[in-house]
Amino acid sequence: MEAKLFTPYTIKDVTMKNRIVMAPMCMYSSHNEDGMVQNWHRIHYASRAAGQVGLIIQEATAVTAQGRISPRDLGIWDDEHIDGLKELTTLIKEHGTKAGIQLAHAGRKAVLEGEIIAPSAIPFDEKSKTPKEMTYEDIQVTIEAFKKGAERAKKAGFDVIELHGAHGYLINEFLSPLSNKRTDEYGGSMENRYRFLRETIEAVKTVWDGPLFVRVSANDYHQEGLAVDDYVIMSKWMKEQGVDFIDVSSGAVVPARINIFPGYQVPLAEKIKHGANIPTGAVGLITTGIQAEEILQNDRADLIFLARVLLRDPYWARTAAKELGVAIETPTQYERGWI
Repeated sequence: MEAKLFTPYTIKDVTMKNRIVMAPMCMYSSHNEDGMVQNWHRIHYASRAAGQVGLIIQEATAVTAQGRISPRDLGIWDDEHIDGLKELTTLIKEHGTKAGIQLAHAGRKAVLEGEIIAPSAIPFDEKSKTPKEMTYEDIQVTIEAFKKGAERAKKAGFDVIELHGAHGYLINEFLSPLSNKRTDEYGGSMENRYRFLRETIEAVKTVWDGPLFVRVSANDYHQEGLAVDDYVIMSKWMKEQGVDFIDVSSGAVVPARINIFPGYQVPLAEKIKHGANIPTGAVGLITTGIQAEEILQNDRADLIFLARVLLRDPYWARTAAKELGVAIETPTQYERGWI
């Protein structure tokens, strides 16, 4: 049986050479709070591309300075960011890897000086700053910032855009009733809580016609929060809007105890894939080629998103290929050691 992990995968006009995706992981490595690309980013991302990852999705990249998770996050809120991001996409693509970017706004989880904003004036926890409840104007300005971020991503040469709708950041805060207590058209019913994401997708799609992913937290792990069945419904709405792919994670909109184990989030990706009839990515404690192959062979997800294991092993693709008995391409410079 052919190892599906190493077969190509196409979304729209973008074909990845395999099903291995580097999940977005913040590096907190920009200097001077300016959001600029540094040498660390150049080395970090190019190393995983040389290691034969099929798609690299760059870390959460802030669409406004106020929307950074930390003062050292990468940014895409200014045209001055484009040149550095273009360097990254060029380095990544030199190795035949596709380049993606996660557009993000931290909302109430921003750890910054000054005012932070969120759907409702509710802090994440007792140690967190209380955000300002967003006005209608704040909402429109932020949606426009996502659109401008998508324009800059296109100019920087990214193949894929992912909207960060997970892990308790701004989009997720609008979606969840635990963090959205609004009584206007952006709160209350699920349709209203989805409105911010709906309008963000609409705005982004006016400037971006390439593959569009959305990352979701498909379980709030709270009895009054959202669960995967809710995300099946919203994933159907996203598909109707032209979203191509759902990257399925979970948790972090409120503090919660999560029982984690290898592949613990895969059933969420599987449920959304088949319930909404949309391609999904599985992520979370996937560490071996055999584990990844089981997910793909049993049609539980379409792509394998790897995070911490790729921090430990930039050449995980080679490790997995050896495990599965597959010969894969290697950088010519490394052939004598790629055994």
